[in-house]
Amino acid sequence: MKTPLDQATFERLFSLLPNPPADLVRKDKNFEALGLDASKYVTHEAVVALLLQHPVLMQRPIIVKGQQAVLARPSEKVLELF
Repeated sequence: MKTPLDQATFERLFSLLPNPPADLVRKDKNFEALGLDASKYVTHEAVVALLLQHPVLMQRPIIVKGQQAVLARPSEKVLELF
């Protein structure tokens, strides 16, 4: 990610996404390399704090259309906006 999101943008995304906050965290090799525990990143506040510190862990793409957003994994999820 070239330009990390700020807290206000994360707050907006959380208000638009139907997903639980934990779904926005990539639990990949970077997550493991940081020695993180997924059970500690389930609340809105914990996820925002984590993603502000480690933006590479944000699950993407997130597609926003008007007052709705989807985490487009798999890519077919974007069709929910239309």
